[in-house]
Amino acid sequence: MEIWINPACSKCRSAVKLLDEEGASYTVRRYLEDVPSEVEIRAVLERLGLEPWDLLRTQEDEARQLNLKDRTAWPRDASGRDRWIAALAAHPRLIQRPILTADDGSAVVARSPEAVREALGRK
Repeated sequence: MEIWINPACSKCRSAVKLLDEEGASYTVRRYLEDVPSEVEIRAVLERLGLEPWDLLRTQEDEARQLNLKDRTAWPRDASGRDRWIAALAAHPRLIQRPILTADDGSAVVARSPEAVREALGRK
């Protein structure tokens, strides 16, 4: 398993704590330092079954600066998908966290203990 975290995030710290309590074997990726490539973001999106705008942290300054809530400038459909992925790669703070990838090829946005346990069940 791998977990993408921002150590300053309480949800990330809680997820790591739960993984430790459960004795899970995992790798930590500090995704703000080890920024995922567009290819990696595409792979995680596929594993999550989500679109790039579904991972958006709208409250981040970068989201406001890029005007990502403007659906005319940033269409949420196939025509805008590549641009969204490029934005997430260029501005990793925009990526929802934590993301936990399971060994079975699935992934979850592990913001709750239930989501972490779901991923643990897939080990």
